This record gives sequence, structure tokens and C-alpha cells, in this order.
Amino acid sequence: MTPGARIQATIELLEQIWSGTVPADQVVDAYFKRRRYAGSSDRRAINERLYQIIRSRSRLDWWIERTGGTLDATPRSRIIADLALNDKSSPEQTAALFSGASHCPAALSPVELELADQLYGRPLTHPDMPRSVAFEYPDWMDRSLGALWGDRLETEISALNQTAPLDLRVNTLKATREQAQASLAGEFIETEATPLSPIGLRLPKKPRLGGTQAFRQGLVEVQDEGSQILAQLCGAEPGMNVVDFCAGAGGKTLALAASMVEGGHLQGRLVACDISEQRLKRMEPRLKRAGVAGVRTQVISAKSDEWVRHNEQRWDRVLADVPCTGTGAWRRDPDAKWRFAPTDLDDIIETQQSVLKQAGSMVKPGGRLIYATCSLLQEENEQQLARFFETSDQFRALSIDEVWAETVGGPTPPSGPCLRLSPASTGTDGFFAAVLERL
Repeated sequence: MTPGARIQATIELLEQIWSGTVPADQVVDAYFKRRRYAGSSDRRAINERLYQIIRSRSRLDWWIERTGGTLDATPRSRIIADLALNDKSSPEQTAALFSGASHCPAALSPVELELADQLYGRPLTHPDMPRSVAFEYPDWMDRSLGALWGDRLETEISALNQTAPLDLRVNTLKATREQAQASLAGEFIETEATPLSPIGLRLPKKPRLGGTQAFRQGLVEVQDEGSQILAQLCGAEPGMNVVDFCAGAGGKTLALAASMVEGGHLQGRLVACDISEQRLKRMEPRLKRAGVAGVRTQVISAKSDEWVRHNEQRWDRVLADVPCTGTGAWRRDPDAKWRFAPTDLDDIIETQQSVLKQAGSMVKPGGRLIYATCSLLQEENEQQLARFFETSDQFRALSIDEVWAETVGGPTPPSGPCLRLSPASTGTDGFFAAVLERL
């Protein structure tokens, strides 16, 4: 592909991403499946440009509004601004990319050429930018994030705007961490042990894993280190009855299953629940590759559910990794930060309260409810737990230090009544977890 054709492809991808609700990585995968002619260097260049623009969106829009005259912030104008601000492309160089030739973007209009000229040589970040613009997060979250981090806000948010590494969870049913590492090294994929999870590997680069023996044989699964830790904090063991209440495609279900196998078979009961049958079905090939049989799936209703009522106070462990704003996973889906409004947060909080109530009802005396989100907002974490304890005196919060020592081992990062992980503090995605025991 020519440089101009790569720019046009980026425009088309941004139009699709910003006109729908599908995560950017899924849009990109579908786009290139229909365009097999795009080589690996084309895909890499387009991806780099795409995510560079997504991660700079707020600052690009600020510059367009300040200097763009009548121009709106669109995929096309944002690319023009990105070329000038990030690439230091001159107006002549930008115009050459927007040549109007076959597969290239249409020629620049006079006002677009003026934008390229006005922004040429300027810095991407300007001292006049509001903090939320300079650090790329929605303005309505400023109060919440400021209350959470205080003086550390800029450090924490900057880390969330970086590219995430690729983490793998070793399937201990088939290999040790050292064996999985050796298998990947045999195919020229270097890894390093994750610092927190005892069964994790981190890849400095992002190779294509699908064709490797380690992946095909089920030795490893892609899973962020923080997500691995959440599954370990459940303390699931052979013989227990365990529910993954919001299982999705089953990443944590797979991890729970590995800890419940003894003598080659799943001992106890493990049920993966979700409101989406389609998501649960995506788990099936993953379970097969991992060598796990006996996991049951259960489609449940979003609110009151008969199966949940039938299973009240019967389960040793219930993991409720609830729907959330996903603020902790902005490294992997940077466009997600712009999909939510304050009114959406209100709806999510209501859903979380419903899930927490349903999941809690299933825990038997002496059993544990593990509440988790991949959000950083206190409204979805500490404040939700406070509401839960206001309406229920049947649970007590366990010290995360004690639970960590019992399930994961080693020092807790960081210490506290609940677990908070973030890219800046622990090198993982952002996660929150609390372990509650029914009295």
C-alpha cells in the first residue's frame, strides 16, 4: 500500500470505530480480514497511526477547535492534525498524502490546508490545555479521579494512556511456567516472568501467538496479570462449588478450572454464568484447548433470576467481576473512555448493585464473595461496597493482605483492606477487588 492508501485506510477505520460501539481491535481485525492484500508492514503502520490518534484524540480536538476555523473534529481533520503535531509533517508533505489518487484521500480543501499550516511545528500538548485534555480523559471524571489519586493523578493517567504489554497465563494443567517459557523460546518468542502472578508470562513484543505450539496445545492463554490475580484471590480448590457469575468469554473461568482439577478431572462444581449465551459459547473452544471438561454454563437474567434463587447459600466461592466503565483497561481499549457519559455511569452503578445482591445471595455461610471491577472509579468500587454493607449484615470484609498470603503468596501490592491495581503502581491493568465472607 502507498503512504496515501494507508492514510485512507486509517480514515475508514476511525469512521467505523467512532460511529459504533465495537472495540477498536475488533473493528481492525474485521477490516483486514476483508483486505488480505494488506501486508504486515501496512497493518503495523496503520495500527500505529490509528492508536496514536485515538490516544491523542482530546488534544487533537483542542487544536482543531483552536485553529481549524470552521472545521469539525472528524477522522479526516484529526489525521491532518496528527500528521502536523505528532509526525511534524509539513503542509506540503500532508498535501502529498491527500493526493486524491487511487486509494488515497481526496485532496485537501483550502481550510484543511490552512489547518495543516497552522499546526505545523506546534507541540501536541500545550500549557493552556485543561488537565483533562492534556491527559486524555473525560472532563466529567476529573473530580472522581482527583479524589482517588490526588497529586498522583497525572502519573496514573499517563500510564493508562500507554500501550499495554501482552501477558499470558500458564495453564498449569499442562505445563509449568518454565516449560511454557521454553516452548515459546523454541519458536523465537522471548518472555519474562510476571512480577506478581506466579503463573504469568509477559512478552516485550506482541507476536502472533495463534500458530505457536504453546498456544495450540493449550499451554498458555492470553490474560492480563491483574486478571490472573483476581482468579487466584478466589482461592478455588478441588472439591469446592464455585460460580463465575459474570463469566463473559471465560478467561477467569479457565483459571478457576485449572485450580480445581485433581487427578486429571475437575473436582467439585464450577458454573460459568452470563446474560449472553453467545459469550458463553465462545468459551467452549478455549476449554477444549485447555484440556478442561465438566464446566457448566448457565444463562441468567440481568435482574431477578430463577436459577439464582434456587441456588441461594449453596456455593463456596462466587466471583462477581461486574460490568463497569472499564477505566482500568484504557491501555487496551483507549477509545472506551469516550463511550460513557455521567448518565451511563448511573446505569452501570445500578446494574452493579443488582449483580452484587444476586451473587451475594448464592454464597453459603463461611463461603466467600469476590467483588471485582476493571474500573478505577470509587463510585464503582468502595462506594458500592459501602452501599452493600448498609443493606446487609451477613458479610464481613476480609483483609486483602491475609487473602493474598493465602492464595497468591508473597507481599501484597499495595497493602490495604481492598486490592487496587493500576498500570503506574503495579504494571497491570487497573483492577479493584474485595473479598467478603458470609457469616
